[in-house]
Formats: sequence, structure tokens, C-alpha cells
Amino acid sequence: MKATLQKEPRARTSPDVGFVAPEVNIFETKEGYVLEAEMPGVRKDGLEVTLEGNEITLVGRRESEPIPGEALFRECQTLNYRRVFELDPAIDTSKIAANIDQGVLTLTLPKSEAVKPRKITVS
Repeated sequence: MKATLQKEPRARTSPDVGFVAPEVNIFETKEGYVLEAEMPGVRKDGLEVTLEGNEITLVGRRESEPIPGEALFRECQTLNYRRVFELDPAIDTSKIAANIDQGVLTLTLPKSEAVKPRKITVS
């Protein structure tokens, strides 16, 4: 898909120690694109979305929860999340919106008006 191209390979662990790549879903709509990133354990205050040029970086930091006893077995990783995407120039970066709900970050990436299909009235 040309609209949002992944810049980094989808590795489970990033070269930056302490980060894993969140799993994402990307959908195209008439108005633009929607990117959903799963970041369990991340709250709004632990989320950082930055746009530099045509690259958007998602960073989610988990809050450490105290263990109520001695850990005997743990499958859940406590690493933070990081992923970078390259955006298509057709995306209107001034109108990107972000929302996080129950550990799922949703980015709305609207297409610029110049690339949206429009109906031309014939006179």
C-alpha cells in the first residue's frame, strides 16, 4: 500500500533496547486512512506521536505495575512500544488525529482535498 509505508522492518524487538513493535492494522476509507496500533498497558500520558517531515513515529511507554508477590512465571513482556511509518504525500498531515482507548491507538490520516475524488457538475 502506498499511503502508509512502513519504514522499519517489522521486528519483534527494535534495535533500541526496551522497545517492541506494536501490531497494527491499516484501513483505507474514502476520506483517508486509519491506523490502529495495539499497545496494551499504555495510557494517554505514556503515548508520544511525532511527525517529522513525512515520517510519523509512535512511542508508547507502559506503566510498571507492582507485582503483588513473587513472580513464578511471566509471559507478558514489560517492554515499551516503538514504530515508524513513512507517510504518502497525499496525506494532509495538518489534520492527523490520534486517540487511545483501552490500549489501542487509532490514528486518522485524512487525504488532502486535492487527491480526493470529486464530482464535477456538467452545465
